[in-house]
Amino acid sequence: MRSKEDLQAAIRGPRRRAALVVNTRSRRGRRLFAASRRLLAEAGQSFDEVHPVGDPARLPDVLRDVLTRDPDLVVVGGGDGTIAEAVSHLARRDAVLGVLPLGTTNNFARSLELPVTLRGAVQVLRDGKVADVDVGHVAGRVFANMVSVGLSVDIAERVPHGLKRVVGRAAYGLTGAYRMLYHQPFRAIVEVDGKTYETVTHQLNIANGSHHSGRRFAGDASPDDRLLNVYRLGDRSRLRLTADMLAHLLSGPRRRLADDMFLNTSSEVRVITDPPLRIDVDGEIGALTPVTVGLLPNALKVLVPRSFVDR
Repeated sequence: MRSKEDLQAAIRGPRRRAALVVNTRSRRGRRLFAASRRLLAEAGQSFDEVHPVGDPARLPDVLRDVLTRDPDLVVVGGGDGTIAEAVSHLARRDAVLGVLPLGTTNNFARSLELPVTLRGAVQVLRDGKVADVDVGHVAGRVFANMVSVGLSVDIAERVPHGLKRVVGRAAYGLTGAYRMLYHQPFRAIVEVDGKTYETVTHQLNIANGSHHSGRRFAGDASPDDRLLNVYRLGDRSRLRLTADMLAHLLSGPRRRLADDMFLNTSSEVRVITDPPLRIDVDGEIGALTPVTVGLLPNALKVLVPRSFVDR
């Protein structure tokens, strides 16, 4: 495995091996694919192979095939699900991930402090630095940003794709406001660092990144802090759930991980729910609880802005 410095030199060198993979089914992927190619070319970013992927089910095979040629850099365009799929393939590999955030919320890109404009993201690919950041793992899957249980699963399953195309990330808020009227609270048992916590809630989040629904949940959270952050939204009451969601929107960046609402650990989080519930893994619906969520420190090499604090 090469160091960050060696990989930085490789991706800036004349003999670099690079691939571009874009999910053209993502919210902006199809519309911006041609613009991406143009802006990348103008920024001097050339690629040995380019893969527009119109069927997301093909992404795993495309990424596996790309990695057989040992690239120095794999630039991936798409939303959180696409980036999470790329992370699952590139974690603990001798290659750098570059991100073109073309989705609706772009949570992991925001956690990396990447611009969410296409031109800004291309500038980071040209001028940024290589950092090594943490990723999580759950139920045999590697994830980039967050595992959730509760209302977010209901929203992910029901948010209309047409609405996402029209109003962007506001589609999640609108769908969530409607689904709150029907969502039932659940009992959750959380085991962290030898201690057991029990709660009744509508939403439980276990985060590696720093953003949820496109907004910061804590000002000092980072995908490079060697921590998993556990917090809930709401208790039995839908009124408390509404208040917590509004607080997330309005005051998330002012919170700190030392606040009472967070449990933070550098090891594992065990989650048991009654009844068993499906989990949301970076926007993709996954296994049923109980699950154990773990951390892989510094497992992913990724291009980030020069201002990103690489711990």
